[in-house]
Amino acid sequence: MAEMRTEEEQVQAIKDWWKKNGSSLLIGVGAALAIVFGWQAWQQQQMNYRTEAASQFANLINAYTDESQEDRAETVKFVAETLREDYSDSAYAVYGSMILAKQQLMDQSDAEAAVETLKWANSQVDEQGPLSLIIRSRLARAQFDAEQYDAALATIDGASDADSFSAIFSELKGDVLLAQGNPEAAKEAYLQAREQNIEGRAGVLELKLADLGVGEGA
Repeated sequence: MAEMRTEEEQVQAIKDWWKKNGSSLLIGVGAALAIVFGWQAWQQQQMNYRTEAASQFANLINAYTDESQEDRAETVKFVAETLREDYSDSAYAVYGSMILAKQQLMDQSDAEAAVETLKWANSQVDEQGPLSLIIRSRLARAQFDAEQYDAALATIDGASDADSFSAIFSELKGDVLLAQGNPEAAKEAYLQAREQNIEGRAGVLELKLADLGVGEGA
C-alpha cells in the first residue's frame, strides 16, 4: 500500500506540476517552434526575393543586348524601373540602373535622364566602395554632357580615395573646367592626370595638353 501511495503521490505531483507549469511550457515550446519556422520562412522569402531579382536582371540584359528587338529601349527602361521599385535594396537594382543610364546616354543621347538614373544608383551604394567610384565617374560624365558643369565638379570632388580612378577624375575635371572657359585650371587638371599615369588614355590626354600649348616634355 505504501508503494501504491508513493506512485499515487508521484502521479499527483506530476499533475500538480503540469497544472502550475504546463501553460508556460507550451507557450515556450510554441515560441521556439515559431522562431524556427519563422526563420526558415524568412530565409525562403529572401531566397525567392533574390531569385526574382536575378531573373528580372537577366531579362534586362537580354533586352539590352538584343538590338533586333524593336521595343528594346522601352523594355530596358521598364525592367530597370521594376528592379528599382520592387528590389531597391538589391545589387541588381543598382546594376540595372547603370545599364539604363548607359542606354540613355549612349543610345538616346539623353544626358539629363542618365544623370537622374545615376544619382539614384549612387545613393544606393557605399560611398567608400569601388562601385561608387565607377558610378561617380559615369555620373560626372553625364553631368558634363548635360552641361551641368558645377554639378560635375562637385561629383568629382566628392570622390574619396579615388585610387586608380584619380587620373580619370582629373582628366574629366580638366574637360569640365575647359568647357567653363578656364583653360589654365584645365591645364593643371590635365597635368595632374598625366602625373597619375592614366593607362590607355595617354594619347588623348597629350592631345588635350597640346591644344593648350603644353608639350610632352612640359
